[in-house]
Amino acid sequence: MDSTPATPYRMNPTGGCPHADNARLLARGAVAEVVLPGEVEGMAVLGHEALKEFLAHPDVAKGARHFTALREGRIAEGWPLTTFATVRGMTTADGDDHRRLRSLVSKAFTARRMEELRPRVEELTDELLDGLGRAVEDGNGVADLRQHFALPLPLGVISELLGVDVEHRDRLHHLSNQVVATDIAAEKAVAANRELVAVLGAIAAARAERPGDDLTSALIEARDEGGDRLSQEELIGTLVLMIIAGHETTLHLITNAVRALCGHRDQLDLVRKGDASWADVVEETLRWDAPVSYFPFRYPVRDLTVDGTVIPRGTPVLAGYSAAGRDRAAHGPDADRFDVTRPGRPGTVRHLSLGHGAHYCLGAPLARLEATIALERLFARFPGLDLALPEAELSRHSSFVGNSVRTLPVRI
Repeated sequence: MDSTPATPYRMNPTGGCPHADNARLLARGAVAEVVLPGEVEGMAVLGHEALKEFLAHPDVAKGARHFTALREGRIAEGWPLTTFATVRGMTTADGDDHRRLRSLVSKAFTARRMEELRPRVEELTDELLDGLGRAVEDGNGVADLRQHFALPLPLGVISELLGVDVEHRDRLHHLSNQVVATDIAAEKAVAANRELVAVLGAIAAARAERPGDDLTSALIEARDEGGDRLSQEELIGTLVLMIIAGHETTLHLITNAVRALCGHRDQLDLVRKGDASWADVVEETLRWDAPVSYFPFRYPVRDLTVDGTVIPRGTPVLAGYSAAGRDRAAHGPDADRFDVTRPGRPGTVRHLSLGHGAHYCLGAPLARLEATIALERLFARFPGLDLALPEAELSRHSSFVGNSVRTLPVRI
């Protein structure tokens, strides 16, 4: 056996389809050394079982104070991944702080609240499908499903939850795209972060003057009650996280599911015949083509051995969701196959694409609700829907964090 240490994998800032590289990395092992943009050394946990263990490990933290290179001043200003590490909110908090921040927004995502939201999601879905039909007519039979449907649905829902007026939404999506981009220049990254904070600060100020029945007003009330419930910085940080995570992930999920079904008509037929459900489509898409490929960051608070590999204390670690979703050790020799009837393996969760442990995605019920309604109504309205370009010609998202395509031209 070759004992030569593997060369660290250099993360591609421009993104691209991750699956071929993931397979090569998984062949080496469940944990890989990586080089992040700016020559920052890190690691990625790729294997399903290793990632499951790592995400729930008590000696793994999310707070940026545990990021050694950042604490020592070795991260340049404008580093494209800075926001992931430093934004003040539940995704960068640990222990009591994490529980406090999560509790302030958790009521917006309960099962009861999701059922209350269902009629509005259905109404918005139908409105957008009307618009998609008009866009196809105007576009000589072709329209961008991502622009006209997959984006405005989750963006509209999370904006209504947060009390964000319509005039701000396109700008917030643009800035969100820049914040999660991994190929962005330093000066653009700094400008995008500043503008995003400024726009959300203005939205928060407007809600403070005119409170409503929305999550931003509730967070402002918590801030203004004094004590240690929520600081102004945490308020804005929470809004940053909510607006980005609240629409980008579901946008990719819907887009990837449509691509998967158009490329696997036999699987679409199974759903139409009742041999699988739309919920099955959503779960298999989450596994097979995770909307988030590599999520930054977690940091071991001590040297930690995961699947035989030592991850040094303070190392920034990526959660390799797209790799774990196709890990053959967990999902069998046909892990690369899109199969909506795939049974769960005994003792194994179906996928980790919405996280695991204390930081499990708070918005998972909303993402599932939106995607299930969107797919069912889309294919009911347009049963002949298909891609207008071959899969290989679709332009990929420019990030190794988000995993999807920039546009999705379709014929209906």
